[in-house]
Amino acid sequence: MIEPETANLENNNENSAVSRRRKLLPWWIKFFIWIFLIFGVAVLAGILFLILGWDFQLSLYGLQTTTPGSVIGIFILILFAFKAFISYSLWTEKGYAVRLAIVDAILGCVICFLVMGIIPFIAEGDGLRLQFRLELLLLIPYWIKLDKIKNQWKEINGN
Repeated sequence: MIEPETANLENNNENSAVSRRRKLLPWWIKFFIWIFLIFGVAVLAGILFLILGWDFQLSLYGLQTTTPGSVIGIFILILFAFKAFISYSLWTEKGYAVRLAIVDAILGCVICFLVMGIIPFIAEGDGLRLQFRLELLLLIPYWIKLDKIKNQWKEINGN
């Protein structure tokens, strides 16, 4: 049987280990975690609007649509839901969170590069429209920071 003092000590160790993981994240990542948690709730509203047949605008990484039931619209909703799940995982300090966030950063970079470099050449329209995706200015540092903290994240015992 565990004595009450020992149980409290174990709980304090768990809580301090958990809080140390979150301290590895810089303020700007925490800021975007909260933004994408809010977008996760918006995805639920978006799915409801989709079921009701209401159109609304969606945009992420240069992909955009006003028809959420289209392939692009559903893909964007899935991306937002994925980002919300990753944000929740980072905020609750899950062991897999940083690895999954790195996958998210790589996926975001790949989509941005596709939108910048391939889609302009195959899209129909009034001519070639090349553009630089500003998201890359955040995705690349995000990826680098996550790569730097992944070993520390793994070493800290937590969820």
